[in-house]
Amino acid sequence: MAAAALKTSEKNFPRVEVVILDFWHAAEYLGELAQALHPQDETAAQAWRGDWCHRLKHTGGQAVLDSLADLPVRGRAARDCLDKVRTYFRNQVHRMDYPTYRAKGWQIGSGPVESACKRVVGQRLKGAGMRWGADGANAVCNLRALFLSESGPWEAFWNYAN
Repeated sequence: MAAAALKTSEKNFPRVEVVILDFWHAAEYLGELAQALHPQDETAAQAWRGDWCHRLKHTGGQAVLDSLADLPVRGRAARDCLDKVRTYFRNQVHRMDYPTYRAKGWQIGSGPVESACKRVVGQRLKGAGMRWGADGANAVCNLRALFLSESGPWEAFWNYAN
C-alpha cells in the first residue's frame, strides 16, 4: 500500500521530494493505543499518549516503531490495537522523520496547508454564484498564490508579462 501511495504522490506532485505524514494523524493512532492500554484510566491514557507523542516528535517514527516492538500488552483488544498501530507505523515510517523535518523548519502538521488552501483557493473560487472550469480555476489559483506571496514573485510576473 505504501508503494501505491508513493506512486500517487509522485504522479500528482512530481517536484515534491519529501512527503510528510501529518503529525496529528500519527498521534491519533498513539491515542487509540493509549485508550486500549488504559481503558479504565483516562488520566493514565492521556499521560501515555503525551509521552509517546513527545517521543514521536523528537525521535521520529522509526524509534517509536522500534519501541512498540517491546511494549508489554495485556488483553486481546490491546494486542489487536497494538498490531494495528505497528502496521500503520511500518507502512508510514518513511514519512515520519519529524526531528529532521523540524530541524529544517518544515511544518509537521497539516494546519498551515489547510489554512493556505482555504485562503488561496476557497476564498477566491467558492464565492456566491461563481462557476469555474479546470483551466480557469488553475489559472486563477496560480495568480492568487503569486499575489498572496511575497511581493518579489508578483512583481516579477507582471514585469515579465509587460
